[in-house]
Amino acid sequence: MKILVIEDERVLAESIASHLSKEGFIVETVFSYDAAVEKVNLYAYDCVVVDINLPDGTGFDIVEILKKIKATSGIIIISARDALEDRIRSLEIGSDDYLTKPFHLSELNARVKAILRRRNFGGSNEISYQELRVNYNTRRVFVGENEISLSKKEYDLLLYFMSNVDIALTKASMAEHLWGDNIDSADSFDILYSQIKNLRKKLTDGGCSEYIHSIYGIGYKFGRN
Repeated sequence: MKILVIEDERVLAESIASHLSKEGFIVETVFSYDAAVEKVNLYAYDCVVVDINLPDGTGFDIVEILKKIKATSGIIIISARDALEDRIRSLEIGSDDYLTKPFHLSELNARVKAILRRRNFGGSNEISYQELRVNYNTRRVFVGENEISLSKKEYDLLLYFMSNVDIALTKASMAEHLWGDNIDSADSFDILYSQIKNLRKKLTDGGCSEYIHSIYGIGYKFGRN
């Protein structure tokens, strides 16, 4: 799962990124309005954490841009202001949550996870497809009653597939989801192919049917062929 943190206080931004990274998220940080606009127009994020007060713009404007481009990101506004009008405006323009500074990083983490559960799993801690079942909180994967051990990237890849059943996923979008914009510097998708190969083998060895299908010239699709 990919998170964008938009916060001009660098120490706070880096603390948020460090905490969420330890929870298994891919986290990118930007410190200005212009840099944030560039990011949200180029990349897709599962959740965006944005401060209202930026040196060259406002977080409210970022939210409106996300809505204009029809981004599916969850949105959490963070602010030093606890004004009722700011909370109301944040909800009216389409944010999912509002958190007042100072806050505990564990609370922000809990709110991020709650948004992702609502958006991707209908509010449940589990997502399932046929004989496959994934517990989001414990990061455990089962084929029927058999538990399958996956690496972090294999788990992230499976969760991405299961959140996009019967959708054609490009190799570029999958690589970006797993590695963030760092994948831009990669020369090929060999690392992605390797992860998919390993995931397929572990699932089929565990008794799972083949749900990962190649789409020539595009990428992959998860579901019944």
